[in-house]
Amino acid sequence: MKKLVSVVIIALTAIAVANGQQGLQPTIATMRWGADYKLYVKLANDSDYVVDVRGLYHTGKDLFIDTTSNSATYYPVTLDKEFVDYIKSKRIYNDESRADGSTQPNYKTLWSALHGNIGGGYIHFINCMVYALESQNLRLTDPILMRPVTKWKPKPITQSYKRTRKWTYYYPNTQQLALKEYKIRKREGDLKDLQGVPQPFIDLFLSTSQSEYDKMVASRRMREVAQIDLVKILLGAKYLGEDQIRHISSRVLIAVLKYNVNTMPSVIIFDDYNAAVALSLGVDGYKIEKIVYSDGEVVSGSELEGRTELIEALIKRINEANERVFRKKLQLYYQKKK
Repeated sequence: MKKLVSVVIIALTAIAVANGQQGLQPTIATMRWGADYKLYVKLANDSDYVVDVRGLYHTGKDLFIDTTSNSATYYPVTLDKEFVDYIKSKRIYNDESRADGSTQPNYKTLWSALHGNIGGGYIHFINCMVYALESQNLRLTDPILMRPVTKWKPKPITQSYKRTRKWTYYYPNTQQLALKEYKIRKREGDLKDLQGVPQPFIDLFLSTSQSEYDKMVASRRMREVAQIDLVKILLGAKYLGEDQIRHISSRVLIAVLKYNVNTMPSVIIFDDYNAAVALSLGVDGYKIEKIVYSDGEVVSGSELEGRTELIEALIKRINEANERVFRKKLQLYYQKKK
């Protein structure tokens, strides 16, 4: 198998209004490469996009799939219509169940609350949390996430009280506080709440100072801010009360339910295969919508079929690896409940 040299991720969102109604993720009618190293995309709603591939973000020279079940493979992709419809129908069903008292959501942990509301695996948890933060449907400065001012002290004084007593929020909201908490938890072997978080998120968090974070916010680099904020909120996850968990879960669910804009599917460029792959997140994981090749007119059909099989196998491996992360997360959660 050829080695995947680099992966380029396009995350493009365009809002369009048709007949006064917002649709959900129009399908790609055509997608082709141009001689000028641009990608030409036409959607089923007649929207046209021209993307300069050279200016896009590169993930690196190698695609790493974690086989240890400690880190999920994350792509910032759009949510598939099937997945959003599933959550909407699930929400209606849950509301009906609650009316007769037969089903009660579990708000003991952030993971259990969100998993109960959106379903899916851990990568759905990650994608939906990041989307809620990036779209600012969830704001970590919301008053409900602030700790009350009090002179109360536990007797005896606990270690967790000592290291959180100066926190303004229920999570470490500054880089200084968050990095300190991370180092303490790592030293104590207590980073279970970060198990499954994509390693690039953690690396970005660890390498970012408060001044650099502030510059990201000021320049509206919301995707990077959201990835760092996800690490922060998960570092504070065990300190969250039920009210805070309910609030975060509600804001994430609202973000997904509001996901009804015309959105161009995310496109990943597999350079070693000269392929542009339109990708979305469905109920069962990442889902290939369309593949086109920059050299599709000059190579044989059998060569293209072989590349397609390799890309499909790669996405399948990623989904399987993410499923293992999900199973491990579930196991840790149920161990914690005992």
